[in-house]
Amino acid sequence: MRVVLVGASGFVGSKILQELVDRGHSVKAVARDVSKLPHVKHVEYESIDITKTDKFVNAINAADAVISAFNAGWSNPNLYDDFLNGSNAIEKAVILAGTKRFIVVGGAGSLFDKDGNQFVDGADFPSEIKPGASAARDYYNIIKDNTVLDWTYFSPALEMHPGTSGVRKGSYRTNLNEPVFNEEGRSILSVEDVAVAIVDELEYPHFIKQRFTAAY
Repeated sequence: MRVVLVGASGFVGSKILQELVDRGHSVKAVARDVSKLPHVKHVEYESIDITKTDKFVNAINAADAVISAFNAGWSNPNLYDDFLNGSNAIEKAVILAGTKRFIVVGGAGSLFDKDGNQFVDGADFPSEIKPGASAARDYYNIIKDNTVLDWTYFSPALEMHPGTSGVRKGSYRTNLNEPVFNEEGRSILSVEDVAVAIVDELEYPHFIKQRFTAAY
């Protein structure tokens, strides 16, 4: 499959890139400055400002799918607005390019707890990531009304950070709007298996026009 990957240099995006390549997909990695990306064989690189719609549309043309692992930067003081503006710009370009399949890596904060509340609204939600998590939740509320694209929105497990990574099991369990918990009551998935879940969904779609989450 010909796949355009946005955010290929990031914590999640870099693992998705490797998973796509390992499975034989043709990948175009898009970033503002691709010179910062590690070189991977059989990948085309293109430096693009995603807010420059015309150039971005041209980069997407002829792609079978677009995967967005876009992140506006956790330390960005304008994270909320930049995340929403960037996400909306990516969605617009995908539509204009005529590519139907669009997979978005969002946040876990929009998942619901057992009382029906979203985790991002909880009193103990980490303040340092709340702007980004709130933007990801608000973007999900935008894309779920999109009737043009065959979109999928992925919310990672509640624990998906460097400390949970380094292992690719190749297996996971899924749910829609509530986290998947293990026997210890934890929702954990390595970033390597996040990449597995994303590429599995690309190859064998189960969640068209839906949000899903995954964990062990």
